[in-house]
Amino acid sequence: MRGLLAGATGLALVPLILVVYYLLYKGLSQFSGQFFTSDPNGDFLGYPGGIRSAILGTIEMVVLASVISIPLGVAVALYLVEYGKKSLFANTVRYFVDVMTGVPSIVFGLFIYIVLVVAHVGGNFTAWKGSVALSLLMLPIVARSAEVVLNLVPGSLREAALALGAPRWRVVTRVVLPTAAPGLLTGSLLAIARGAGETAPLLFTVAGANSLTFSLSQQMNALPLQIFSDITSPRNAIVARAWGAALTLVLMILILNLIARAVQRRSRVA
Repeated sequence: MRGLLAGATGLALVPLILVVYYLLYKGLSQFSGQFFTSDPNGDFLGYPGGIRSAILGTIEMVVLASVISIPLGVAVALYLVEYGKKSLFANTVRYFVDVMTGVPSIVFGLFIYIVLVVAHVGGNFTAWKGSVALSLLMLPIVARSAEVVLNLVPGSLREAALALGAPRWRVVTRVVLPTAAPGLLTGSLLAIARGAGETAPLLFTVAGANSLTFSLSQQMNALPLQIFSDITSPRNAIVARAWGAALTLVLMILILNLIARAVQRRSRVA
């Protein structure tokens, strides 16, 4: 059985290794100071520009989407575990969270497009609308993973804190959340990784822009949009930029996971 398990693991790792190898092979040659410090331009003969605006745009939109979805998702999970439990309303919320988990990302983009873009709420295509679409995509992932993690907190810890006279809100904030923090962090990272790599919601809400901007009320570039736009170009230099942007996106998620793992390990030691 160990041999079968090792063989199945090795077989599953083959596509991952090939993807990583091909990304390194195609994208690593694009890495340079100019690649990360310049924006895409309309030069059809010379250097097509870098991905600075795409990197900063991705960070800005994902940060705003995280600020919206992570607290809300954890709050939903806290209600389901600590208060709602097996009530009819709580089961209904769980059902809709599960449904949202399986909804294709393009549906969220179309929803925000109809509700906010077509209705011209706060302008036409803007970065904050892309963040809202990404937050809808991330919310069910955060809520579902947080519920699983909170259910793993031993009930004896809650009972001991309540027996000492602590109110339930203090038990939740001082006992349950600190105990479940590493798992909540992992679930949030899964949601961030999912949101950072999505293209379809941004196509209908942000529309993309080559120039660098820090205003969420304007069109903004992002790595998925840059990759989507570049990979269909007939110019080899622009296609190569798409491979460099794809490798950059993977490395950003990897660095984020490594930082989170380090924080998680440090919290366990403390």
